[in-house]
Amino acid sequence: MPKKQLPEQSVAERLVVMGRVVAPYGVNGWVKVQPFTQESRGLLDYSSWQVGREGAWQLRTVESAKVHGAAVVAKLAGIADRDQAAVLQGMRVAISRDQFPAAASGEFYWTDLIGLRVVNTSGFELGTVSRVFETGANDVLVVDGERERLLPFIETVIRQVDIAGGRITVDWEADY
Repeated sequence: MPKKQLPEQSVAERLVVMGRVVAPYGVNGWVKVQPFTQESRGLLDYSSWQVGREGAWQLRTVESAKVHGAAVVAKLAGIADRDQAAVLQGMRVAISRDQFPAAASGEFYWTDLIGLRVVNTSGFELGTVSRVFETGANDVLVVDGERERLLPFIETVIRQVDIAGGRITVDWEADY
């Protein structure tokens, strides 16, 4: 099943952290951002970013941005020189979940899977999705319950994803 990868989410504010300011870039107020998205250019799709830390976010208009190697460099409104850019170092870059494009049928944003209950086809509750990671072969759900389980996110295992209902039904026995 295809997916769109996104990292951690701040549920209270519906913000999804998509990167981190790692350093100033140049002398004219640009910043260098380490993206947490599957593709570096994912941040370029948004004309404004929330910049800050949990509970203390500030909306910043992106005046200009481009991919620079594995990073993104950006000029944010109100940041005019290197010293102002240095103040942002270590801060997170987040986007409101409401700004994301709708996922295609059969696709899911990872952030939407976090927190869903996982129940097998026999009705046994295995736990809750705590995170998702990618391997070379497929994505894997980390399910925390009475013990941690790693479930491959493949069609033969994942039977139904019900985001609205808060549940994933899987073909996975309790003793696996």
